[in-house]
Amino acid sequence: MTIQNLTQAQLIVVKVGSSLVTDGGRGIDQPALDNWATQIARLIQSGTQVVFVSSGAIAEGIKQLGWPKRPTAINELQAAAAVGQMSIAQAYQKAFAPHKIHTAQILLTHDDLSNRTRYLNARSTLKTLLEKGIVPIINENDTVTTDEIKLGDNDTLGALITNLVEADALIILTDQQGLYDSDPRKNPAARLIPCIPADYPDLETIAGGAGSSVGTGGMYTKVTAAKRAALSGAATIVASGKEPDILVRLKQGQSIGTLFTSSHNRISARKQWLLGHIQISGSVTVDHGAERALTQNHASLLPVGCIRADGHFHRGELISVLNPEGKEIARGLANYSSSETAKILQTDTDHIAAKLGYTAEAELIHRDNMALHR
Repeated sequence: MTIQNLTQAQLIVVKVGSSLVTDGGRGIDQPALDNWATQIARLIQSGTQVVFVSSGAIAEGIKQLGWPKRPTAINELQAAAAVGQMSIAQAYQKAFAPHKIHTAQILLTHDDLSNRTRYLNARSTLKTLLEKGIVPIINENDTVTTDEIKLGDNDTLGALITNLVEADALIILTDQQGLYDSDPRKNPAARLIPCIPADYPDLETIAGGAGSSVGTGGMYTKVTAAKRAALSGAATIVASGKEPDILVRLKQGQSIGTLFTSSHNRISARKQWLLGHIQISGSVTVDHGAERALTQNHASLLPVGCIRADGHFHRGELISVLNPEGKEIARGLANYSSSETAKILQTDTDHIAAKLGYTAEAELIHRDNMALHR
């Protein structure tokens, strides 16, 4: 589904940043939460389902603990998240109560979304909540994350959830108006870009910049989130969360902020899962012949077309497929470990057993376990 506005969107993911939720780190901004709840209630009444991705737990915890600045030690960040999450959940419950809408808190890590079983469980839970008219409030589980499993920012989490539930659009509410053609903090003549393809070649360069003092995101993470959401055909809008009735007006089709359009059609949930991973275990580089077979004929990847293996991966783990120029063209589940793959590079299927002493599969990656970048 490629949409130019949200009038036809039936399922929307809304993500709000820490600065908005906690009023720049000063504490939970209850009036702001009440305002979003009122708007979401109107969307639900009109037949639109909404999943809410909220930052703010760490920032709120830091405020409650009286710490002068955001710590860097992960155990202190986890402690702040544990404290702040209690208040965040209660604040959203309070915000939606006047509309007689139940909320549900869901905390996720990358581990939850990279494990196929837990991914499907999360998807089923979210679908059930939406069917019951309950608004899921999702955050990264910062109380248990480590550097190895951390999603990194809730812009990324919003995009992953968009793909998970097959939403029509992702709305990222921030303290910025949208994407500008240059940094508006440095260039007073910078112009807001109202619409741009999510796969625009220089998008990350245009974005640049870092996040706020209380969050981890920035415009760069928002455009990469838009790219990720676009893989499943979802549009992304980045707009100011302080715009009056922003969600209602966007749903009415008004042009506010920056719309990142998708050129992709819907892809299967399994391939969304494959492309949605942030962390991969390794990669294989293929020759031009294998690249053509994959991209033009949608064939499986055979060892004979692989010229290099990098990283350390086990059978069944997710790896990148790179073309000779080093560009990722696909991702898939490896049928052989990295050490086995290194031994059978450029090897015909009939000769795999001679190299390894056995043949696990004819393909290095079967096409059913592979998702191509389009």
